[in-house]
Amino acid sequence: MNTFQRNCLEITRRFFLRDCGIGVGKIALAGLLSEPIMANTTVSQDDPLAQRSPHFRAKAKAVIHLFMAGAPSHLELFDNKPELRKIEGKPLPESVTQGQRLAFIRSDAAVMGPQFQFAKHGQCGMEISEALPYLSKIVDDVCLIRSCHTDQFNHAPAQTFFQTGFSVPGRPSIGSWVTYGLGSVTKDLPAFVVMSTGSGISGGSGLWSSGFLPSVHTGVRFRNQGDPILNVSNPPGVDRSLQRDTIDLVDQLNRKQLLETSDPEISTRLANYEMAFRMQTSAPELMDLRGESKETLELYGCDPATPSFARACLLARRMIERGVRYVNIFHEGWDAHSDVLGNHRGNCNATDKASAALVSDLKSRGLLDETLVVWGGEFGRTPMVESNAALGRSRGRDHHPKAYSMWMAGGGIRPGLTFGTTDELGYNVTENPVHVHDFQATLLHCLGMDHERLTFRTQGRDYRLTDVHGKVVNAILL
Repeated sequence: MNTFQRNCLEITRRFFLRDCGIGVGKIALAGLLSEPIMANTTVSQDDPLAQRSPHFRAKAKAVIHLFMAGAPSHLELFDNKPELRKIEGKPLPESVTQGQRLAFIRSDAAVMGPQFQFAKHGQCGMEISEALPYLSKIVDDVCLIRSCHTDQFNHAPAQTFFQTGFSVPGRPSIGSWVTYGLGSVTKDLPAFVVMSTGSGISGGSGLWSSGFLPSVHTGVRFRNQGDPILNVSNPPGVDRSLQRDTIDLVDQLNRKQLLETSDPEISTRLANYEMAFRMQTSAPELMDLRGESKETLELYGCDPATPSFARACLLARRMIERGVRYVNIFHEGWDAHSDVLGNHRGNCNATDKASAALVSDLKSRGLLDETLVVWGGEFGRTPMVESNAALGRSRGRDHHPKAYSMWMAGGGIRPGLTFGTTDELGYNVTENPVHVHDFQATLLHCLGMDHERLTFRTQGRDYRLTDVHGKVVNAILL
């Protein structure tokens, strides 16, 4: 044995910790800093969706997010600009547009006035378009934000940015962050459910992906007719007893592998097998609307046998009652590059009644105070007209990231409030701007989570939904 080997053997753990320049305290601190800063309890390997405490007392327990993919025009629905009618046909002043890059038109394109009339409604006097007659009846329960803005001006990046806080797919979605931070209330349904009622979603499945979070937090997409999930029913010849025995055997093998590797994706697999088994009973019961009263079906404008936005909204309420944490309903089709009048009339007819009914129904059942309802798209539309004979477009509006409107209700949000202002042309935000990251921070706050503390460590650093930006919009909170 040489001198070096003998000296190494003589070094005890006590001497090593004293002389290495690190010490137990620093090693412990490094371990703590490497852990995700999230809710107040650790994630169980046996149940990665176990309920966890929020950072502070929450107003909301669940979210129903009505995402109007394609970007509704704030100028037709929420933000009345009479000045646009006065200068229709003329270009906006260059001092306003400042050479902004747009998707399909030049910044000096001619102005087009609002295509609908506006009126004030409710005790709060909120000004709403005639295209939204049902929303007009519930404005005293709604907070209208007219000063939203985003960094992206094309659909897929803007939708991805709104849902994940980043314009490129691969980050966790809002719903995934919520279930990661709070866990699940229900054992019989997914914590995060996604439905689609339009003509397709530009951002694709990345809008409800768990990204780098464990895949148990991915949104589960439900179909709007038939079995809510493909293959949820057993094939012929396989009864519930045989299904249970099969899952038990697979679980034994998975648990053995989990003990050896501690791979969180094995925990996801275990949880998903169990969830799938329970959903064979719970999901058909959820989708069966025969127990809903005639008055409720009429309130939503819902035909139980017909896929629709109304049916999805009613199902969302039923999910919230059964403990689902986050429901995202995507309604694609608002991309009005041509005929903004006809496009928005059709989309409002499809969504307005059910959106307002959802708020009213939750309120009548005592659920609105603890359920946050969100309505809006990824950006706004330009005050300038889009007309392109080669593409068959006329009387439309282009993408506009600098200003748009959304509304929220319930879950700790101040009702009857109109927040934020745009200029007289609806082009730029002039008061109380609300960036996408501000919205995300506020949503998490309503659920009792600090957006700066809800992080996950991957690739050597901590990530969060709001990246390094975002502030809670306290003025809209109760």
